[in-house]
Amino acid sequence: MQKKTGFLPKLFVNAAAYGLCLLWLIPIVWMAVVTFKPESVDTTKIRNWFVPPFTMENIEAVLHHPQADVFRWILNSTIIATITTVCVLLICTLAAFAFSQIRFAGKTAVFLLVMIGMMIPREATLIPLYTQFQSIGLLNTRFSLIVPAIATPFAVIILKSFFDGLPSALFEAAKIDGCGWLRICFGIAAPLSKSALSSLAILIFMQSWNDFLWPFISITEPDLVTIPVGLPVFRSQYLTGMGLTMAAGALLAFPIIIVFIIFQKYIVKGVASAGIKG
Repeated sequence: MQKKTGFLPKLFVNAAAYGLCLLWLIPIVWMAVVTFKPESVDTTKIRNWFVPPFTMENIEAVLHHPQADVFRWILNSTIIATITTVCVLLICTLAAFAFSQIRFAGKTAVFLLVMIGMMIPREATLIPLYTQFQSIGLLNTRFSLIVPAIATPFAVIILKSFFDGLPSALFEAAKIDGCGWLRICFGIAAPLSKSALSSLAILIFMQSWNDFLWPFISITEPDLVTIPVGLPVFRSQYLTGMGLTMAAGALLAFPIIIVFIIFQKYIVKGVASAGIKG
């Protein structure tokens, strides 16, 4: 006989969950309120948040500012994040499949190195990366923004965990039918791992979109600036009002918030299913 969950514990858990959601939403709501309110309105008082007047002047001022090429920044971020996501999924899928299904000498040691790679702070690699790309003349290129992000240890580990849970009989049958490892990987393993690949794609895209430190160091050409770099620098130099500052922040955050809201179920499903065996 199953033991029923008590009403009060369940109510407490739900109340705690809603409370945490509210704490997460308050800064976003405040940013939106300040963005669409005139500078003359006192936004420190909650009673002024949801009553007129509202305005689009702050957004228009940022979009049409002579020193802010916002549309180019968004285009650069979209191109870099998309290419990075595709490359990471391709390379990490191959690596994870090899670690999961292929026997080769030193596999355990190499996988241990991949796991150790997660422990190295990114800041520790900035100077070596900068000097390396400078020596080969690839600074101020999209190549320099994409390549360092391709090696993603956590993606390899998550996909390997998922591949380990797939039935080995499928791979044995494919090998009997004469399929090579590449065909097995992309014809069987990858299609069965859509949830994990979808969640990783979203996480990697978000990470690339929000990347600030390395693009800030490696890019000086105005035509290659991404939105996480362009807006903060532009805001610190040309924006003084709170409404304009929040409008700039909203332009940076809004696209990725929409992506997260639309595809959040894939993130939860992919991460959860990565730990399922059998």
